[in-house]
Amino acid sequence: MTLYHPLLTSLLLLPSLAQATNPRIPFVINTWGGPFTAATDAAYLALTSSGSLATALDAVEIGCSTCEDKQCDGTVGFGGSPDEACETTLDAMIMDGTSVRTGAVAGLRRIKRAISVARAVMRYTRHSLLVGDLATKFAVEMRLGPEEDLSTEESRRRCEEWRAGGCTGNYRVGVEPDPETNCGPYTPLPVRGLDGYGGGQMSHDTISMVVIDREGKMAAGTSTNGASFKVPGRVGDGPIVGSGSYVDGEVGGCGATGDGDIMLRFLPCYQAVENLRRGMTPTEAAEDAVRRMLRKFPEISSGIVVVNNKGEHGAAGSGWTFTYAFRGGDMNATEVVSVPPLSAVSGQSTEAYGEPGEI
Repeated sequence: MTLYHPLLTSLLLLPSLAQATNPRIPFVINTWGGPFTAATDAAYLALTSSGSLATALDAVEIGCSTCEDKQCDGTVGFGGSPDEACETTLDAMIMDGTSVRTGAVAGLRRIKRAISVARAVMRYTRHSLLVGDLATKFAVEMRLGPEEDLSTEESRRRCEEWRAGGCTGNYRVGVEPDPETNCGPYTPLPVRGLDGYGGGQMSHDTISMVVIDREGKMAAGTSTNGASFKVPGRVGDGPIVGSGSYVDGEVGGCGATGDGDIMLRFLPCYQAVENLRRGMTPTEAAEDAVRRMLRKFPEISSGIVVVNNKGEHGAAGSGWTFTYAFRGGDMNATEVVSVPPLSAVSGQSTEAYGEPGEI
């Protein structure tokens, strides 16, 4: 199978590199199965195509942008998760596991390739995060345009139906008129709001990816269009370093998905990677990060996927059956692993599944 992608086809091609001594690598792992496996395959093929010089960073960008182009599950890329104003905006982050440099964008408007803009922030600036219209201006300057409407007929229709239904399930609290039955505009009530309110999201299927290339170097990245019907300007966990994803090539990497407004308070991916550093297995590292959130927020929906620098992997989740996809070594196809949710009471899995971590 030949992979056609603007970034991959621009890479210099040389004779095939020798296979790494570790039979697990190169290696790609990301949150979710289903349509998200297209990203797994694209990143893996970028690393393994004959003569390719694609690095771990290249593969992360290629994988995440594949989901952006294909609108994976409607929660990545254009045309999904409209905000209260019916506009789709994008968040993305990319991280180099060798230098631990990062680049990110949040609330990116009118630019489709969010992960590429995030990489441009890392490559062409000394900053880590750009936001909103000025991130759009930067993207155009870096020739990552053109600017275009990220909404589609389907996303506009969905938003108008939500408005017609009274904007039920929005993210407003402590305001009037009653946000459960009205669309606003809102004003604050003369009483204290719900400080620290967690709530649940109406969508949270972010793609977070970790890659080990043929030289053993690591990178990670995240791309999402955020929570459906969010308050305009909201930024979730996706572009936050240590929350949506994190990687340190000395030990491993992590990708996360779920209730972003809660998860970013815990930096679960940073925690998981530090757990690896302390000697935990990938599954133990992921479960510990999820339990820390469950103790404060028993209803949280979360998914954490973790891989060490040897290509051993595991995951944990809560509130749903989480899935993740991986492909490495000489695997002919991507595999998907189902991860039953941890119990909010005991922190133990609700089902007895074996360790998924070996290829």
